[in-house]
Amino acid sequence: MNRLILVKHSSPQIEKNKPAREWKLSPEGKVRAGRLAKELAKYHPRKVYSSAELKARETAGIIADKLGLSYQVADNLQEHDRRFAPYVSEVEFQSLARRLFENPDQQVFGEETGSQALRRFCGSIENLTQHETTDTLVVVSHGTVISLYAEWLTGCDGYTLWKELGLPSYIVFDPQRKTIDHIGNLEEGKS
Repeated sequence: MNRLILVKHSSPQIEKNKPAREWKLSPEGKVRAGRLAKELAKYHPRKVYSSAELKARETAGIIADKLGLSYQVADNLQEHDRRFAPYVSEVEFQSLARRLFENPDQQVFGEETGSQALRRFCGSIENLTQHETTDTLVVVSHGTVISLYAEWLTGCDGYTLWKELGLPSYIVFDPQRKTIDHIGNLEEGKS
């Protein structure tokens, strides 16, 4: 496999009374996912995988449909487990995320540590890529676990990357060289 593209799902319809893992895409999120598919077409992906979370599945479905592919849900690609964490303001959420990246072995918020989420996610990526012979594999997942993975693989600053990722966005990795070749954002105001 020459490229691994990790996609952060498109923008969801926020429902404060539901856990984030149950949010679906907003109408704008569906449009952005379609535009993302056009961006990804230049990489000629052959397979698309997704987290089981609804917003990721919907993003993967739109991408796969626009590219004439199917997609599969894979285990352990879900976001850092915070299913029982209450909805908090954006400022508070960013503070908690910073603490998670700075203290990956501590349970800062949610039901798992950053290190536990990373191990789970890495195991899933390894399973998907272990026998992969296609040139490009697309995996639709979530910002925190993608940023934890990028930090682990490349040594980049995970928190800084996490803040830069829009809804949707993608990172093109060269797994053999352990580098990030490109970061693309489809959310206005994100680099």
